Amino acid sequence: MPSTAGTASNSQEAPEARGLPVPLPEPAIEELRLETVLAALSDPLRLTIVRKLLLESEQLDHPCGWFGIDRPKSSLTHHFKALREAGVTRQRQYGLERRSHVRVDDLNNRFPGLLDLVAAWVPKG
Repeated sequence: MPSTAGTASNSQEAPEARGLPVPLPEPAIEELRLETVLAALSDPLRLTIVRKLLLESEQLDHPCGWFGIDRPKSSLTHHFKALREAGVTRQRQYGLERRSHVRVDDLNNRFPGLLDLVAAWVPKG
């Protein structure tokens, strides 16, 4: 299983290029709290979302449809909001859709090894 710590800046963070929408409100890196991040990751669906972003994502923000999760849009919106508000993901608004990526550098700086554990997690079934 590849380590997220060594590849974070190369493949995990979305590009901060001109013309990208401003990220939606999120906690600053110094405001990230371990108990808040762990609470967000305690839900298996949210853990699956973050794991998929870590293992399968390119240097892009991804819309909800990319995840292939068969849940109502309102349910997915709730889960993505919980991840963003905990500081796990960054979201940008592209027209009518919100796209997400994991805040790899921020989380690795605050909680070294946490994302490696998420990437190594194997969902049941």
